[in-house]
Amino acid sequence: MINPAHTVQMLDNLEATLQPWPGAYTALMLAALVLAAALANWVTKRVLVRGLRRLLSRLPGADSGPGSHVMRVISRLSNVVPSQVIAWGIVMVPDLPVALTTLIVNLCVAWAVLTLALAFSHALDAANAIYDRRPDARNKPIKGYLQVAKILIFFAAGLVIVAKLLGVHVGPLVTGLGAATAVLMLIFQDTILSLVASVQISGDGRVRLGDWIEMPSQNADGDVIDIALHTITVQNWDKTITTIPTKKLVTESFKNWRGMQESGGRRIKRALYLDQHSVAFLDETSRAALGQFSLLDEYLRGKDDELAQWNARLREQGLAEVNSRRVTNLGTFRAYIERYLGSHPGINTDMTLMVRQLEPTTEGLPLEIYCFTRSTAWAVYEGVQSDIFDHLLAIMPLFGLRVFQASSDAMLMDARERLQR
Repeated sequence: MINPAHTVQMLDNLEATLQPWPGAYTALMLAALVLAAALANWVTKRVLVRGLRRLLSRLPGADSGPGSHVMRVISRLSNVVPSQVIAWGIVMVPDLPVALTTLIVNLCVAWAVLTLALAFSHALDAANAIYDRRPDARNKPIKGYLQVAKILIFFAAGLVIVAKLLGVHVGPLVTGLGAATAVLMLIFQDTILSLVASVQISGDGRVRLGDWIEMPSQNADGDVIDIALHTITVQNWDKTITTIPTKKLVTESFKNWRGMQESGGRRIKRALYLDQHSVAFLDETSRAALGQFSLLDEYLRGKDDELAQWNARLREQGLAEVNSRRVTNLGTFRAYIERYLGSHPGINTDMTLMVRQLEPTTEGLPLEIYCFTRSTAWAVYEGVQSDIFDHLLAIMPLFGLRVFQASSDAMLMDARERLQR
């Protein structure tokens, strides 16, 4: 065991031996101090940190990689050891100016405070990583709160470091900063607004990780991939990245498609614009042709019975035939679409399903299809929607109906070319 008295006697003898060479003993002590700090750093990094890494690797589910948050905390804390060795040993070096010794000690303390602040920051990252493993982490992220905690930690560390370097106490420094509160509020106004917005967003769950949001004012239309204190990151469908200030989600309107995704159905709301000149009553030939459709058989038979009873009452009253009711091709086509959608495997019949006429326009008579698909996946939804309208456009002429569209001059040009030939 090392005897302190014997060690002091050895140092005194060494100082007496080197007395003919001024500054030699001081330089030797400084070299020994640097060597001791380097040795402490080597022992801490190579022995302690590696030992803890091996210990963590044996624990089930522990992340012991060099880049893991836990190891980064340990690595940061290990940097305190050599600085404290220097702070402890520098006071033992003789013939150094008092101001220089005080400055070195204060720098070591400042380094230790900064290192501890960084270690706490990595510890908060580790806490966030552990929290993200919870099933409900996507609904209530804590990343914004942890970022506020980091700001407070670094702010406190900055005060301690400045106080140490200036040689003053932290209390008077904080009191002096009280006069600059208005300036600080101005500087950190975005942070304060973002914090309030983060609390509201986390509280009411208006935005969660993985949500599809649409915000045209910010050119955002895609999935939320990150929720931080100041910004929310959205990966658009074209794979570009848009960052939205968090406070914008409180002050401006946006659309969240989560309700659609959770409902199990995605809405189809599209209209066919029909030429109103093609709307007509069904004659016997057309009635017989459409009666061959299995989807219309029951509908037409029901209509026949209903109209027969109505028209029979008209004849009993002696009214003219013009007052009788007849089946139209448009009404029959609308009934066909309803039954076709009801039997389609891609349509969710438990949700709203209807086919309705909208107000006629100069572009024709809108016949709107309003229903929901069973799948909310984009590609599947578009496929089902396209298949439905492909079929309706192809079968519409069998009902004697035409689509209204602006004509091009292609037919006129073809006619002119034929005349020129």
